[in-house]
Amino acid sequence: MTRISRAPAPRVAPPSEGAHWTVMHLVRWAAGYLEEKGVESPRLDAELLLAEVLHMSRLDLYLHFDRPVGPDELASFKRPLLDRATRMPLQYILGRTSFRELELMTDPRVLIPRPETEELVGAVLDWAKGAGLSGARALDIGTGSGAIAISLALEGPFEGVVATDPSEDALDVARENARRAGVGDRIDFRRGSFYEPILGPEGVAGAASDRGERFDVIVSNPPYVAEEEFDGLEPEIRQWEPRGALVAPDAGLGILRELVDGAGAVLEPGGLLALEVGLGQATWVADRVRSTRRPGAAEAFIEPRVLRDLAGRECMVLAERRKD
Repeated sequence: MTRISRAPAPRVAPPSEGAHWTVMHLVRWAAGYLEEKGVESPRLDAELLLAEVLHMSRLDLYLHFDRPVGPDELASFKRPLLDRATRMPLQYILGRTSFRELELMTDPRVLIPRPETEELVGAVLDWAKGAGLSGARALDIGTGSGAIAISLALEGPFEGVVATDPSEDALDVARENARRAGVGDRIDFRRGSFYEPILGPEGVAGAASDRGERFDVIVSNPPYVAEEEFDGLEPEIRQWEPRGALVAPDAGLGILRELVDGAGAVLEPGGLLALEVGLGQATWVADRVRSTRRPGAAEAFIEPRVLRDLAGRECMVLAERRKD
């Protein structure tokens, strides 16, 4: 397919000497500036940044497009505009991200929650509803901002949620987001990698049943970017988001393998393993579910399902543990 390149919009000149900036003039000028810096959605980002500074909604900008922008407001707008020009993600500048029913505090300590993960949560909630769960327990591995764990606690039939992450900084963000959402007392945040916070450092499967650590759902949006792919990511990702939440060993498959292989030790019979995966990884993960032959691991699962996101990409693998 031939890609049609879009010519950059003409750069808007500053107002003439003695004239005031207006809302619309400033938006147009800032959009041109961000476009020159390579920002993907310069007009939208300029509008959102200015709306934040002026304490308006984006719609209000259009309703007050002739409103003069005062010197103090211009000064306040300069800092976030320069930050965005360095390719700092808009979510980090604003300090928040919308995710399903939530507005999550978001900063460089955590990965920015994405629409694909919203779909993963939706798939888990649909499965839980179809399974008729009540009083269930969920495990969110690599919780980051807490987006998945908090959404499950708010929207699902989960009596308790355990959320883990190897980063204490990330857990601090997740705890605050849970507190703001009113579910801080329903989520048990634990530091550690993979299943270690559940099984202990030795990863002993028997410890799970001894401590009652069994879950009806295990869900994760783990790191799955291959090391060799990292340098090709957009600056917003490569320069600003936490590398440890993105990159995985073994061509991006190392952590997904650990999650699949260890799930059988802590998942209830009939329970669900739900994983977000990278482009081209779904078939490998599904095959891992089918072919692993380690006791207590993936041989316990029935045929996995690969789901596509709204863009048609295979980005989720769901597998149910056998009931017998």
